[in-house]
Amino acid sequence: MTASIADILLDWYDANARDLPWRARPGAAPTDPYRVWLSEIMLQQTTVAAVKPYFAAFTKRWPDVAALAAAPEEDVMAAWAGLGYYSRARNLVKAARAVAERGGFPDTEEGLRALPGLGAYTAAAVAAIAFGQRAVVVDANVERVVSRLFAIEHPLPASRPTIRQLADTITPDARAGDFAQAMMDLGATICTARDPRCLLCPLADTCAGRAAGDPARFPVKLPKKPRPERTGTAFWIECDGAVWLTTRAGTGMLGGMRALPDDGWSAKADGSGEPPLAGEWQDRGAVTHGFTHFSLVLRVAALETDAQPAGDGEWWPVDRLADAGLPTLFRKAAQRATAEAGADDTRN
Repeated sequence: MTASIADILLDWYDANARDLPWRARPGAAPTDPYRVWLSEIMLQQTTVAAVKPYFAAFTKRWPDVAALAAAPEEDVMAAWAGLGYYSRARNLVKAARAVAERGGFPDTEEGLRALPGLGAYTAAAVAAIAFGQRAVVVDANVERVVSRLFAIEHPLPASRPTIRQLADTITPDARAGDFAQAMMDLGATICTARDPRCLLCPLADTCAGRAAGDPARFPVKLPKKPRPERTGTAFWIECDGAVWLTTRAGTGMLGGMRALPDDGWSAKADGSGEPPLAGEWQDRGAVTHGFTHFSLVLRVAALETDAQPAGDGEWWPVDRLADAGLPTLFRKAAQRATAEAGADDTRN
């Protein structure tokens, strides 16, 4: 009897599974759902290498969902700084509190989907990996593997229903969690976006994309639209060794995070350039940052003053700025401000 795609892939996974801190070994009992859920939220739009130190820090500080549920949101947001997509951190706290209130994680896709921040992929991944439920788990790696296995000619994103349907046909009833992770590992290490390593692939003989002669052209994608470029200004306001920080609105970009004051730039419009205080502002250069749908050139203006800025905010010691949990964009701006200040001091 010819072995199924699932059988072949699971045999490969048993010998080649990646050793990841949130993962049980192949064939072992499902791991703690808290660790699976936390890792899956962190891994959204983020690489494994980037997630590992954050996962270690989070699980050391908040070793279970009850501990995370009891944490102040601002502490979680600060610990998340640098991972990006900050709505994930806000939903992380909301979901942890919902799980703690109900006494544990739901063990079905439907129940998991009801938690804040869990979409179709994450709910399926947690159901399969943490609870051993049969679930069709489709992330970017799985999209690529399935697109090549079946040589799907329709471009993304319109092909996603077809990809999910075909992924369903090869997902086994048993070891669904291992199968999902095997598909992810295959996409991450063998069936890569560029230069797929077909000679090492356990599914090479069944791959229609390889048989067609050019597996790397799958999944088919429409041409990317150029990202617009926006401009804005961040304001470094310093007084007696402290810098003025604000907290961004809870919704929207970088929501709920501490930040330098800025001039209201957004994904749809440039900033006004208007400073929050009158004074002799110094130009400290600019930083660039890429968001999903646009890129930003953020100028940095600095002012030393004894005046109190209007609105809500706090004076934060400059020598403890690393503890403020600034998102990457504003860490860049702060580094620019302090580097340029140092250069000015040297010149003087």
